[in-house]
Amino acid sequence: MSDIGVVFMTASSREEADLIARALVEKRLAACVQIVSEIRSLYWWEGRVCDESEILCMAKTTAACFADLAAEVKRLHSYAVPEIVFVPVTDATPDYRSWISEVTQ
Repeated sequence: MSDIGVVFMTASSREEADLIARALVEKRLAACVQIVSEIRSLYWWEGRVCDESEILCMAKTTAACFADLAAEVKRLHSYAVPEIVFVPVTDATPDYRSWISEVTQ
């Protein structure tokens, strides 16, 4: 697995996204969290198709921080099963890779 990656998450509201993003950065579980404006998600849940507005968050972190990051997101999130997906970064500039590693735990 790559040593750095991007974690994709959705939140039910801007307030929830802000809460999660701030906690992840302050606890040094993510070097940066980008909060994207509203997206539309269609998905299966409890036997039916749901069509909801959500907020997309993208956290820059290390593989070593992922388990703690996921636990913190689950603790703060309103969903029973929040999206928390780590996508390894296979190529990045050395200074960017170094920055992420330096500012996370």
